Amino acid sequence: MTDGLVFRAFAVSRHRLPYDGAGVTTLVGGYGCPLACRYCINGVCTDPAFRPKIYTIPALFDAVKIDDLYFTATGGGVTFGGGEPLLQAPFIAAFIRYAKAQGVVWKFNLETSLAVPPELFDALVPEGIPAADCPVDEFIVDIKDMDPAIYERYTGRTPEFMRRNLTRLAALTLDRVTVRVPLIPGYNTDEDCDRSEEILRGMGFERIERFAYRTKQ
Repeated sequence: MTDGLVFRAFAVSRHRLPYDGAGVTTLVGGYGCPLACRYCINGVCTDPAFRPKIYTIPALFDAVKIDDLYFTATGGGVTFGGGEPLLQAPFIAAFIRYAKAQGVVWKFNLETSLAVPPELFDALVPEGIPAADCPVDEFIVDIKDMDPAIYERYTGRTPEFMRRNLTRLAALTLDRVTVRVPLIPGYNTDEDCDRSEEILRGMGFERIERFAYRTKQ
């Protein structure tokens, strides 16, 4: 059963290497985002004039299965990104179930800010689920900054949802999570990133990537 769910996508990008999970991946970019990040590289996700492509579960499966050979040979698969893919968490959960029922051995990854209400996060990762039953193979989390004031100044939102969902993720699994800590010109400093990393390591996260945003001069 696919329950009539649909996914609103701004792009489906094939043959991605190496930033969206292991192996060859197809990035499915979800339309919509709760944040208003000052240096957003996918502004189309919140552009009301943009008309996203609408996929049913079977239609999206047909669109990505063309690369089944690459996924299988390289240990790759499908990565849901955005925008914020967790805004469409019920679809993603149902899509993964559907794909696995077709017998594929793909990996399923999620690039997320975690900045969604708990009920959306829990729709994909239910409370109390064993780590072995988690449908997502790899979480790639961009936390912006762990300082609430910096986070709000940069994203236009408070970090309440992100912090709650990050705590849930830490309790569920650590070995499936990569946390990205960006240096954001004009908003945080290397010392701020050090403090964010210290907080994250205190939560148990070990796979932490530091990098700097590139901005237009």
